[in-house]
Amino acid sequence: MPSVRVNGIDLWYETTGHTDDPALLLVMGLGEQLIAWPDGFCAALAARGFHVIRFDNRDVGRSAWLDDLGVPDMLGLFGGDLSSVRYRLADLVADTAGLIEALHLRRPHVAGVSMGGMIAQQLAIDRPDLVASLASLSSTTGDPAVGQSTLDDPSALMPPADADRAAAIAADLALWHVIGSPAYPVGDEELTRLAAAKFDRGHHPVGTVRQLAAILATPDRTAALGRLDLPAVVIHGDADRLIDVSGGRATAAAIPGAELVILPGMGHDLPEAVWPRVVDAIAANAGRARALSR
Repeated sequence: MPSVRVNGIDLWYETTGHTDDPALLLVMGLGEQLIAWPDGFCAALAARGFHVIRFDNRDVGRSAWLDDLGVPDMLGLFGGDLSSVRYRLADLVADTAGLIEALHLRRPHVAGVSMGGMIAQQLAIDRPDLVASLASLSSTTGDPAVGQSTLDDPSALMPPADADRAAAIAADLALWHVIGSPAYPVGDEELTRLAAAKFDRGHHPVGTVRQLAAILATPDRTAALGRLDLPAVVIHGDADRLIDVSGGRATAAAIPGAELVILPGMGHDLPEAVWPRVVDAIAANAGRARALSR
């Protein structure tokens, strides 16, 4: 599969579906690779008439690892000192915009999950010319009053930098046991398979730290979201312990005309049982964009 040079770095991407169908760009969340968008989910979107593009953000998977930038001071960051932030969410947004332009995607629909939702929101704010419709999943506005984790110590879920393969897989299982969907549990055999695939494809925990620093340094987008003028759908699980559902509710309230879809029992993952509802919501939102463009 190919990579493309964007903003001086290489971004790895994969596609599903027919290139003559409307493009749908999927933006993944903190520390996760493009394979966290399941193949079956992408196939379901392609079956609805989308040319699906998923990619590795900078610092994860097979995209560029920016280790020469060093490691942020996380204690300082949580204390409000942003001086060690190595890049900003705006840089991830610029990467995404650059990918759209490099692939000559004609005003794609954009869907992002968690940090990817933040990137997608900011992309729609900064470059409305590049976004036909917006789907924000399991994300928030950047307002510290909403979308906060309900976990006792979310930082304990950060992947250990020096973990070997077995330890990294065990840590990934522990993470998804905590933040996965209580109504749709995934068996340990499948979680182990996914964790092993991620490790073997591109395990890079220090990149996750730099991405987290970018999130922590990002200001509130609420006011800017209020100026958006495009079809938007906000999808969130009511059992999300990593980004509380209040973040999704606030996002939908901020964007004029946005549809809010709350999925009972869903956590901070994308279990197969909810794919039909998520695919339907994304497709319906894209349909509103197509109707407006006629």
